[in-house]
Amino acid sequence: MQYSSYLLELLGLWLFIFLLFNIINPIPIAATTRMKLPPNVTVPAIFGFGDSIIDPGNNNNLNTLSKSNFPPYGKDFMGGIPTGRFSNGRIPTDFIGVSFASGGSGYDPLTSTISSVLSLSEQLEYLKEYKARVREMVGEERTEYIMKNSMFLVVAGSVDIAISYFDIPIRRIMYDVDGYASFLANSSSTFVQDLYELGARRIGVFSTLPIGCLPSQRTLAGGISRKCVENYNNLAQVFKSKLAIKLDSLSNSLRDAKLVYIDFYTTLLDMIQHPLNYGFEQVTRGCCGTGLIEVAESCNKFDTVCSDDTKYLFWDSYHPTERGYELLSTTLLNKYINGFF
Repeated sequence: MQYSSYLLELLGLWLFIFLLFNIINPIPIAATTRMKLPPNVTVPAIFGFGDSIIDPGNNNNLNTLSKSNFPPYGKDFMGGIPTGRFSNGRIPTDFIGVSFASGGSGYDPLTSTISSVLSLSEQLEYLKEYKARVREMVGEERTEYIMKNSMFLVVAGSVDIAISYFDIPIRRIMYDVDGYASFLANSSSTFVQDLYELGARRIGVFSTLPIGCLPSQRTLAGGISRKCVENYNNLAQVFKSKLAIKLDSLSNSLRDAKLVYIDFYTTLLDMIQHPLNYGFEQVTRGCCGTGLIEVAESCNKFDTVCSDDTKYLFWDSYHPTERGYELLSTTLLNKYINGFF
């Protein structure tokens, strides 16, 4: 299997710098976020895997339409530079860690093939590359300490549901809703076990988004009134139930592992259903363009943007704004953080 030399060099440099500063002058994770760690707990690093929710620009040099390294993306990022993050500013991993994720990826191998992006198995290969480089720098013992005590977060499944199941007929021919949810849950379980084999012990796995309530899906399948799409959300709910059961089972079989199921679905849905509780005024449209369908290349420099993106939960028709991401990240991690220790 061949991997992009550019990405290997970029990830290598990025993680080298992160690790170097962490070894010489460790930075408490809690000090850089609103995350509250238990007393006397060390987290050397936080790593992310999955899709566009936590992709910091890993797709920029891939031959794919699933990228966002152009305006108006990044308008509120440092210097107003579009970096490939699918938002107006920072994304979850900017609040909590670093990421191997690739926008358009998922648990279903078909998903990354359709989007021409990095599959989860390829992301895992980059982790192996990272681990080998760290071992060269600091030795085996310190490397295993970093792997054992770092947090590994997996955010995937949403693109599988939106694209591979509902947009492409082959999966609906092969699986009913329950069957596809089981397929995704099994794939997630396998990925968690692969992380464990590489030395990870603190692993958090996110449920999907409430896919049917995203602006794009409301537009495409929600009818003239753009209601939340029940069959999309139904599959997401079946999957999240199966995922929670899988992780609970793995917790009993993987020695010393701390596996945490993180309910992304319910938290984001609450923001959508009760926006004023979070300070949002618009939750059914994105800030970019009409807010109905624009995402990735269809959200570009020719589109106007809303005057105040802090009032919007979504930046484009699929991804939250920086403010939405910050609220989601801090809410979820503070809720689930103790499960990692």
